[in-house]
Amino acid sequence: MKPADIEAFFAALAAACPEPQTELEFASVFELLVAVLLSAQATDVSVNKATRRLFAVANTPQKMLALGLDGLESHIKTIGLYHAKARHLLQTCQMLIDLHAGLVPRTRAALQALPGVGRKTASVILNVAFGEPAMAVDTHIFRLGNRTGLAPGKTPLAVEQALLLRIPARYLADAHHWLILHGRYVCQARTPHCWQCAVASHCQFKSKTTKNPG
Repeated sequence: MKPADIEAFFAALAAACPEPQTELEFASVFELLVAVLLSAQATDVSVNKATRRLFAVANTPQKMLALGLDGLESHIKTIGLYHAKARHLLQTCQMLIDLHAGLVPRTRAALQALPGVGRKTASVILNVAFGEPAMAVDTHIFRLGNRTGLAPGKTPLAVEQALLLRIPARYLADAHHWLILHGRYVCQARTPHCWQCAVASHCQFKSKTTKNPG
């Protein structure tokens, strides 16, 4: 995708959704960290259902530790991999208290040192909570980067690095949300909805249709 197409691509996404937001529900940076940690291999809808109950009783590292492993698992057992996620979450809470005065750190290195927090999770926190121009490449963004020609790459890291280089700076703060939402609802894996795509004219996907097959 050429620079002029990239500019037009993001201008169209911005016009369609001027203030994109994560679909995870949270009221603090700590709640965001918990929600993102729980969202691995789970839908935002399922995470939100669980965290509504969880945050009502434990919305700080101290309160979450007080639940204990069994108590925490009882609140998140509807989420996939909840045993491992509960262990990681309690370990993370302890580290936040011991090393960061109970606060979520603002650097990638400190975030990725927390149990269960990988590069993608750290990028979400840096972008959503702290406004950093970070790009969390999930399955939607990886697919979209390759399919559209926006940022082809064989690995999530390669796509991430290409996106950060190619996206105009003024769009970087919101680009993560635009791409995830576009991949989730329009540029879907099996049947991309090209007939309702605001950026189809700038996309390099060659097999797209322009009419609703229904």
